[in-house]
Amino acid sequence: MPRITGEFALIERYLAPLSTGSEGAFGLKNDAAVLDMAAGERLVVTVDCMVADRHFLADDPPDSVGQKLLRVSLSDLAAMGAEPLGYLLSASWPPDTQEAWVAAFCEGLARDQRLFSIALLGGDTTATPGPMTLSLTAFGRVQGNEVLDRASLRPGDDLYLSGTLGDAFLGLQVLQGRIDGLSPAAREALVARYRCPEPRVALGRALLADGLAKSALDVSDGLAADLGHLLEASGVGAELRLDAMPLSAAAEEGLARLGAAPEILVSGGDDYELLFAAAPDRRAKIARLSETLSLRLTRIGRVKAEAGLTVLDAASRPLSLGSAGWTHF
Repeated sequence: MPRITGEFALIERYLAPLSTGSEGAFGLKNDAAVLDMAAGERLVVTVDCMVADRHFLADDPPDSVGQKLLRVSLSDLAAMGAEPLGYLLSASWPPDTQEAWVAAFCEGLARDQRLFSIALLGGDTTATPGPMTLSLTAFGRVQGNEVLDRASLRPGDDLYLSGTLGDAFLGLQVLQGRIDGLSPAAREALVARYRCPEPRVALGRALLADGLAKSALDVSDGLAADLGHLLEASGVGAELRLDAMPLSAAAEEGLARLGAAPEILVSGGDDYELLFAAAPDRRAKIARLSETLSLRLTRIGRVKAEAGLTVLDAASRPLSLGSAGWTHF
């Protein structure tokens, strides 16, 4: 099977087709792209970098690597309430990378481009002695002057989490051989959540457009760690209820096989669910939004004036977390 040869041939064969549908990408023939913005719109930009065996496993299916790379950046846009527009890709491939790997990687990107109605706008490719390093810059847009940010929590606000907690963390434990004996369905569900997260784009846009929330972020490094960023930015504290955490059946099975208590999931990463704050008088509207999107939106705690994060068990006793979450260094 041939290794990568010829940068421009590679771009023409696999990357240029990903720009189809975006006039401002110029078929990747120029050194830069052009984005049109309508009056009253603002551009939202985010960048993420993934390194082999640091942010994904080197033997993960290449199409899922492409999807994860794109989706983690779309998740950042979702946390701001933005509509995705397009993205730039920078890829540094080791010299032994097979062309078939690149082809499958681009097919994963192509599938998600169709799903999220976006296109590749440009980027750069190069060789590296390793490890493989992939970077993606995503662009989105919002109407008006408002975005969801990290500094608008108020004492008394409810804290919500979309979807379920801990599936991706447990999926990584499965792939690393730390959990065995799972049912095939549970194993597949947990691994899929690790390899291919779900960016909550529709939720972010609805929270902003309907004025249901002002503060949000996506849970990537762990619920406790990421909530800490919100609390620090807003100068407040919070109380979380462990018994309120939304867990999937697969996660419950995974916890049992791992022999771990549920609080381990509060520090697990890679969920890419949205954590957001909303005033108590929005509860009914958020419940209706949950039904509209067919997405669990669970109230897991509340914001308090006193600084610090407290996690309570079912008996309202404070828990001690061994770690707040994952760090990049």
